[in-house]
Amino acid sequence: MRVAVIGGAGYIGSHAAKALAQAGHEPVVIDNLSTGHREAVRWGPLHQVDIRDRSTLEQVFASVRPDAVMHFAALAYVGDSMRDPLAYYDTNVAGTVSLLQAMRKADCSTIVFSSSCATYGIPDSLPITEASPQRPTNPYGETKLACERLLHWNGITHGTRWMALRYFNAAGADPDGEIGETHEPEPHLIPLALRAAAGTGAALKVMGTDYPTPDGTALRDYVHVSDLAEAHVLALQHLVAGGPSRAVNLGTGTPHSVLGVIRTVEAVTGRSVPHELADRRPGDPPELWADAGLARSLLSWVPRYPALDRMVETAWSWTTRIR
Repeated sequence: MRVAVIGGAGYIGSHAAKALAQAGHEPVVIDNLSTGHREAVRWGPLHQVDIRDRSTLEQVFASVRPDAVMHFAALAYVGDSMRDPLAYYDTNVAGTVSLLQAMRKADCSTIVFSSSCATYGIPDSLPITEASPQRPTNPYGETKLACERLLHWNGITHGTRWMALRYFNAAGADPDGEIGETHEPEPHLIPLALRAAAGTGAALKVMGTDYPTPDGTALRDYVHVSDLAEAHVLALQHLVAGGPSRAVNLGTGTPHSVLGVIRTVEAVTGRSVPHELADRRPGDPPELWADAGLARSLLSWVPRYPALDRMVETAWSWTTRIR
């Protein structure tokens, strides 16, 4: 299949493009390169287009004629979304509307969407299942939920077949070392801890040490980026085989604390992680982790890299490669 990978120059999108190519498909990347990297596009052509530019997007779709779409393009920082919600609605929601219109004009009706556990907000109980209430606590989560509803209604009215994959915390890098995580500014815990260990970044801030958890720091579910990429290929195959449209959680179901991540980084790198204690971030829940049983049963998805130390090892290899 020829698959348009929207946002395929970014962290997760580039790994998905590689997974598509390894599965025998043809990835065609569409990315405005605002946060993505041209050098990460290695398994197919790149069309530099902003998905909000519908006329240009329609021209690209007319020439590419994709069989399906994987949609990763989004603004994705919770803190930024609180400062500028209009930008998040413009890129994430209006951009998805533009994409769905271009797909309809090109007679392309299959899409795998990059969603987020941020659609759940603060859970009533753990682990989080797909049936857990969706009550986002920030504009980023709200926009991802709005896109899920767009897909639902567009499926009912226009026959679009869709899967929304709700990631928990993406981590790690391509085990072959070809691509990895490169954000500026970097918002994520593991790469920040690795930079602190390498001496290329500031001391890590541990945001909150008084949570009702075993060591007082927040617990999160980390999932390797290559496993996320593989899930997208399986979701595409599920839709092509006639499987139902729906949302699915992607996580390992194993929570790790912030201090636990620091200890793992220190064990993997053999270096200390300079860190300082800070207050909680407003709205951060103490614990988040997934029940990913549906992904296993529906998609036959089994993470190949479920261990935190393996995620850190691949991320550290990438960090040392690009220093």
